[in-house]
Amino acid sequence: MNRSARYALRIASLALALGLWQLLTSRDVDLWLRFSQFPTVTDVARTFADRLTGPDYWTDLTDSLTRILTGFVLAAVLGVATGVLVARSRLAEDLLGPVLEVIRPIPAIALVPVAILLFPSNEQGIVFITCTAAFFPVLVSTRHAVRALTPVWEEAVRTMGGGRWRVLGSVVLPGALPGVFGGLSVGIGVSWICVISAEMISGQYGVGYRTWQDYTVVDYPGVFVGMVTIGVLGWLTSTAVELLGRRLTRWLPRTAQGTAARPKTSRSGAAPPPAGTSAIRKDTRARPEEARDEHLVRD
Repeated sequence: MNRSARYALRIASLALALGLWQLLTSRDVDLWLRFSQFPTVTDVARTFADRLTGPDYWTDLTDSLTRILTGFVLAAVLGVATGVLVARSRLAEDLLGPVLEVIRPIPAIALVPVAILLFPSNEQGIVFITCTAAFFPVLVSTRHAVRALTPVWEEAVRTMGGGRWRVLGSVVLPGALPGVFGGLSVGIGVSWICVISAEMISGQYGVGYRTWQDYTVVDYPGVFVGMVTIGVLGWLTSTAVELLGRRLTRWLPRTAQGTAARPKTSRSGAAPPPAGTSAIRKDTRARPEEARDEHLVRD
C-alpha cells in the first residue's frame, strides 16, 4: 500500500468516527450508553469556531504549550543524564536507584499538594508536575538502552586510545538514541495528561483550566472543544518528537514493511543454490586429482 492510499485510509477512518458520533448524538440514541447527553459534531464545530475568534482560546493555548515544552525539555535533559549516570555507575545506582524507584510509582498528579507547598507560584508548580511526569519514562528507557549496548563497541574505542568522554560521545549516546526517543515519545504523552490535570486543579489559564470551567457551567460543547484541542496538541507534539528521532537516527537500518527478501528462482522453478556452492562444485570438477588425494589422506 503506497503512502497516498494510507493517508486516504486514515482520513476515511476519522471521517467514519465523526459520522458515527453525529449519527448517534443527533438521533438521541440511548441504549446502554446515553448519547442524548452528548453534543453533536455540529455543536462542537460551531463552538470551536467561536472560540477561534476570541482571545482567550489563544491565550490558553500559549500557556499550555509553554508549560508543556518547559517541563518536557527539563525532563528530557535530566532524564537522559540521570539514566546514563545510573546505567554506567554502580555508585550512582546505589545512591539514586532506591530513591527514584520509590518516587516513580507515585502519580505525578498526586504531587500537586507538594508543588503548592514547595513553589511560590502555581506556574512553577505546574511545570514541576509536567517535568516529573515525563522524567521517569525518559529515565527508564535511557537506562535500559545504555545497559543493552554491546560491550565490544566500548572496548574498540578504548583500544584505539579513547577515554571516558570519547566512549560517551561515540558509543553510549548514539547507541542509546533509539531507546531515548522511545522514552521521549511516551513522556510527551504523559506530560499532556498531567499538565491538563494540574491546570484543572491549580491553574488560572490554560486548556485544562478552560475545559474545567466549561464543565462547571455545563457548557458541554466547550468541554469537547477542550478535549479536541488537547488531542490535537498531543498528536502534534508526539509526531514532532518521532520525526526528530527519525532524523537523528538516520544511520539505523530501516526495514520496509511487507517487502521481505525472497530468493530468486530459476525458470525451472527451483531455488538457486546457496552462495559459494557453485564455486565449490566447479573447483572440485576442475581438480579431481586433488580431491582424490584428499580422500586418501582422510582414510
